[in-house]
Amino acid sequence: MRRPDAAPLRWRLALAGWLLGAACAPGQAAPGDRAILDLQSSRRVESAALPGGAGQAVLTQLNPAVNAWLLLSLPTADGSGRVDYHLENPDPRGQQVHLDPAGRLRISREGSEEDCAIWPALAFERAARARLAYAPLCQGRLSLRNALPGHRTTLEATTEFLRDHVWGGGAIVGLVKRGLYRDAFVERERPASPAELVEPAFAVAAGAPPDARLDTLAEPRPLVAEGMGIAALGAGPAWLPGRWYAAAGLPGVFASVAQPHGMAAAGSALDGVERQALVFLVAFDLASFELGFALGTEHPRLGWSERARADQVDPKQPGPDGFADAAPLVRTGMLAPALRSRVVATFTGGFKREHAAFRYGALAGVNHGSHYGFVEQGVVFSRLQPGLSTLLVTTDGAVEMKTWAAGDEQRLAQVRHARQNGTALVDRPAGGAPRVGGLVNRWGEGNWSGSNDEQLRSLRAGACVVERGERRWLVYGYFSSATPAAMARVFLAYGCRYAMHLDMNALEHTYLALYPSLSGRRRIEHLAPGMSVLDQQSAEAVLPRFLAFPDDRDFFYLLSREAPK
Repeated sequence: MRRPDAAPLRWRLALAGWLLGAACAPGQAAPGDRAILDLQSSRRVESAALPGGAGQAVLTQLNPAVNAWLLLSLPTADGSGRVDYHLENPDPRGQQVHLDPAGRLRISREGSEEDCAIWPALAFERAARARLAYAPLCQGRLSLRNALPGHRTTLEATTEFLRDHVWGGGAIVGLVKRGLYRDAFVERERPASPAELVEPAFAVAAGAPPDARLDTLAEPRPLVAEGMGIAALGAGPAWLPGRWYAAAGLPGVFASVAQPHGMAAAGSALDGVERQALVFLVAFDLASFELGFALGTEHPRLGWSERARADQVDPKQPGPDGFADAAPLVRTGMLAPALRSRVVATFTGGFKREHAAFRYGALAGVNHGSHYGFVEQGVVFSRLQPGLSTLLVTTDGAVEMKTWAAGDEQRLAQVRHARQNGTALVDRPAGGAPRVGGLVNRWGEGNWSGSNDEQLRSLRAGACVVERGERRWLVYGYFSSATPAAMARVFLAYGCRYAMHLDMNALEHTYLALYPSLSGRRRIEHLAPGMSVLDQQSAEAVLPRFLAFPDDRDFFYLLSREAPK
């Protein structure tokens, strides 16, 4: 497997920075007014008097069915105001937290109870100054979530600076996308030589999803995908297109390579580039893994999207949900320490808020422009909107992918995580077979991004769910240069029952990393080796994105399933 030279990528990033202008340092968000709490319809509030007549402590369980996040509100030492502390319960399945009448936290687990003093609030004040995204409290039984700056690349910083502060900056960003980045990451196949056609390449991977349906007129010849960064058993270096291979060191994870022109025909015609541009896919057996979602420190934002029509924007509100700031809740942009020993994969989430509303079509004229919604740990940061593709996880750990409907609102208390992103690439009508999404070939109504002249081909990522009998797999697809039509074609050929778009245009927006255990040691594998530039390097080791430091972007993560308690 050849590792692509990182120099061209660095050159592209540097040139983009020169074209886009100088980066700006992240600013400080204005204090919130706690309006986000009003959105949490299932919250439970407890209060108790503090010792010495200091006032009242208020503990809010933000979603009792999820039991992961709490908000503790205490008076300041001088009594002039109040301070909020966003607490994380690292064991939501086994640990309960309440406020007792004596003004202490009572933590119950496995039949035992422990008290945690909260007044005077010296321990909480120290934790808030610790410069840790997750500072331990109460002998490690809880964590305080602290707001730290999220990492972002030069490309992202300069893009945001232009969009936020420079008149016409969005047009400059579009120019770079159409020119410099349009096919910057395209991967092309190299036919395998006879020496590279090893027998293990034809072995069936046990537990894998069904192989893709290929075009009956296409010759299914092995190919060498030099840009594929996942080590797969029996695939070296030739891959049979559409075939699933077991990922080395990660039981229940599978990898595949495809070309849109070789897939069973469906949907519209493809252009000459996307027909042959390689697609890399990774499948996760949902019987083996749990799916989670976390917001970045900055994105997606909570204010109005620049795409929303003027008649859908209420100038009296800072955002479509009535607020533009998550305070007093804290977005850490990284995985909680208690979960890191179980993590097997991370990948970036969906579009930023500026791209995440509709300007055209039916969805543009309802619900303030149908801004994409998202939920983390049972807390609604932005309402889930009807008509949008939604990847969600329920409180019992089930993973669903569907078009959210108005009637689904009654299920909201049982949603642990959710991320919306546009309209369906593949959907399935009731009682029918999967089909190309109805808006796939309608640029404006489907909100597929790209350029204003509807040039849609770009680096893109998407996800789908595959089912066979009782077995289900979550599939991530990395499309090195594709339109939504090509994405739908590939996902349909792989047997997806539903598929949705994620993000696009750059490696930082399509990042996927696996953490296999090989020879007793954990390592990092990136779906495309160029994604490694998003990690950081210390003197001793590589520090992976989303795990070792806060990131400004939202992400999904997969964990090895815990045994039932």
